[in-house]
Amino acid sequence: MADDPKKDEAEVEEKPKRRLRRTKAKDDAPKAEAGAEETTDEAEVEAEVEVAEEPKAEEKPKAEKKSKAKAKEEVEEKPKRVIPAYDPENPPVIKAHARYVRTSARKARLVCDHIRGHSVTEARMILAHTPRDVAGDWQKLLESAVANAEHNLELDGENLRILSVQADEGPTLKRFRPRAMGRASAIHKRTSHLSISLTPKE
Repeated sequence: MADDPKKDEAEVEEKPKRRLRRTKAKDDAPKAEAGAEETTDEAEVEAEVEVAEEPKAEEKPKAEKKSKAKAKEEVEEKPKRVIPAYDPENPPVIKAHARYVRTSARKARLVCDHIRGHSVTEARMILAHTPRDVAGDWQKLLESAVANAEHNLELDGENLRILSVQADEGPTLKRFRPRAMGRASAIHKRTSHLSISLTPKE
């Protein structure tokens, strides 16, 4: 069928109308933006006036600021560590403890009996050549006691001897394992508390 010329003319007439409407909307948008800018400018001017009317806070004197800085410095200063004077009649005793060591007290005593009364250097040699696992725990405890003596009392670690060592029983961990005929056998995992005391050589 041939297209109607009247319909084509109507479509051509409608298109420019739509374009005109769009251009009008675009033209109205800058006007609206300009009006918004005017209102924002007025609001900014009013805010500036309000800020100018507010009274300024009174400035504090510099003396107070200095006093606060001094107070902070005083707080930051740590008190000096006071080291007691060495008295040969009453020599100091330095102690160290290790709790809940995973070994039995009997096994720990077998090692500590070797180092009782020896100097620190001799005890280090004995523990280094002792073929027992608990010897490593005793060696760590000995080094901890020597570090306490050097840091807290400023003593020479090589000029110390072992005054006393002891191994006390700790709590026992109870475990069970299955056995024949539906039975269960107990496993006792024992622990011990180790302690050592050092004193300067005479």
